[in-house]
Amino acid sequence: MKIAFKMKLKPGFKAEYKTRHDAIWPELAALLKENGISDYSIFLDEETDTLFAVQQQNGSSSQDLGSTEIVQKWWAYMADIMETNADQSPISIPLKQVFHLD
Repeated sequence: MKIAFKMKLKPGFKAEYKTRHDAIWPELAALLKENGISDYSIFLDEETDTLFAVQQQNGSSSQDLGSTEIVQKWWAYMADIMETNADQSPISIPLKQVFHLD
């Protein structure tokens, strides 16, 4: 199954967001893969600072792994540059697929 969601970057942090994701922690990448998450991309709308994420799932969503220590640490690491919930998880809004072409 493929899912998409959006998140919000705080203004002025696009370069920092990319830098942090270019150096994604190996243990976080492994956790995602171990939980069936693949083909994961995040795009940035630079006019609105909206992040658009899409991922292939064969199990959990990346947003469902918040009980793990490494994900909680990642959320804390990213909280200063993203809009977050009280638990530091990114505010994530699911998006409905309205078109697909193979």
